Amino acid sequence: MALKFYCYPNCNTCKKAKKWLEAHEIAFEDIHIVKNPPTKEELLNYMEKSDLPPKRFFNTSGKKYRELNMKDKIKEMTTEDMAEILASEGMLIKRPIVTDGSHVTVGFKEENFSEIWT
Repeated sequence: MALKFYCYPNCNTCKKAKKWLEAHEIAFEDIHIVKNPPTKEELLNYMEKSDLPPKRFFNTSGKKYRELNMKDKIKEMTTEDMAEILASEGMLIKRPIVTDGSHVTVGFKEENFSEIWT
């Protein structure tokens, strides 16, 4: 099964991750994270499988994160609330998200990709 690769085409981190996957000849389905963000249910599943705290799924350096004042709001949010707002606004999601259905990575760190995807 090909990996699901949620990315934003103009994102440099996504470009690096895509290049890494291609260099390692790993098949993936390229999904535009803004046009087709993961659903709330998918995000809840990814949060559970990633073993990361739910707030790690937020693109904290993004313009949308600052515009919506998420830094303060996130402190009061439940995991369900976080998944719901992320599903409704793809630019809030840290990218890329890569999954094979069992494993999930958020962002791109070469050593992490090597460990999980090879």
